[in-house]
This record gives sequence, C-alpha cells and structure tokens, in this order.
Amino acid sequence: MFRTGLSTLCVLLLSSVSFAADNKEQGRLEESGVVLEEVLGVPDNIPQELLDKAECVIVIPSMLKIAMGFGGNYGRGAMVCRSGEAFGGRWGAPAMYALDGGSVGLQLGAQATDLVLLVMNRRGVDAMLSSKVKLGANASAAVGPKGRDLSAATDATMRAEILSYSRSRGLFAGVSLDGASLRPDDDASRKVYGRKMNARTIVTGHSIAVPPSGRRLVDALQKSAPRNLSAEAK
Repeated sequence: MFRTGLSTLCVLLLSSVSFAADNKEQGRLEESGVVLEEVLGVPDNIPQELLDKAECVIVIPSMLKIAMGFGGNYGRGAMVCRSGEAFGGRWGAPAMYALDGGSVGLQLGAQATDLVLLVMNRRGVDAMLSSKVKLGANASAAVGPKGRDLSAATDATMRAEILSYSRSRGLFAGVSLDGASLRPDDDASRKVYGRKMNARTIVTGHSIAVPPSGRRLVDALQKSAPRNLSAEAK
C-alpha cells in the first residue's frame, strides 16, 4: 500500500514538473505577444514601411544583458514568418528561438531588455532557419531606424538582413548584440506544440496551426502588417 502511494506521488510530481515546463514556454510565447503589441502601439517606434517589408519578426522578451568586465546576452523568445514560398502570405505559426552570446564591455550591472528583430530578406530567413547564426557574421545586423522618415538611415542599415529594436527596463540605455548568436529552440517548440518539430518545419509548413499561446503575437503582426510590400515578395 505504501509503495503504491509512493509510486502515485512520484508520477504526480513528475507530471507537475512537466506541466510547469510546458507552461513556462507557453508563458514566454504569450509574453512575446504582449511585448510586440506594446512596441507596435507606440507611434513612430518601428517604421511601418520596414514592418511591411519584413519577412519574419523575432521577439525576445526580457533579454538579460549582464556586464561585469565581459558582457553577455541571454534570452528566449519566438520567431514568426509570413507564409508561402516567397514569404508573401499571412503570418504563420511561431517557432521558439534562443539568443546567447557576449560582448566586451567595462560597465557593471544587469539589464532586462525587450528585443524585436526584423528579418528583412530571404538570406536573413535562411540564416535564421540554420542551426545557429551569429549576428554580424552569418547575417548582417544593424540597429533599426525609428520614426517615419527613413531618409536619415544609412545604406548599410537599409541593406542589413536583420534590423534590431530594443526597449530597456534596467540600468543601461540601449543594447549591444556584438557576438550574440540566435538559434532555433526546438525543445521549447516541442513543449509548445506537444510534438517534436524544428523551426524550418514550423515556418515553412502549410498546415501548422497557431497555438493559443501564440495567437496574440501572430494577430498583432497580422493587424499591423497584413501584406508583404517587399519587392522580393512574389
């Protein structure tokens, strides 16, 4: 009787741990939607022209930057891409992503930053769907211009495959992604979807349903930029 009760308790504990892990990933995906809604709700934050031309959008809520002689970045979030072979359709299902890496700095402190990345062309998408991409090496990245007038943006910025925007909540002003790497977090995606799927399958799949926890993120994009106005869209 005691052994049976102990076995049942172990099963319940393991189940609760698994459920909590799944809830953690679902919560992270939901938070990504909240962050994007808030960022897009600020006038002149991200130029509409750039959002309309983006192939994919990556949201990393509460990315942690720690600098104590040597800086480091750590964050988990999601990427949503437009559907279709030319990425010209509706926004599809989200794939979970992870950001890791470091930069050299002399500041002391820690900062939580919401990060939004616009993937502007097919080269950038292909890089994001690889096993790992190092920003600035495997894919060109630049700080995204803000406001309605893009005339002040440099050619290098406008040619970049990835444009970054940040919303700081801590001690630092701005964010540095020097040396940071982005990779698909397939284990997190498995917990969100309940089955094993990699980022490429999710992004390029034709019948992948958006999970309830990702609906807010996808809806925010669909409402703000329903059509891909990029010249690359077929």
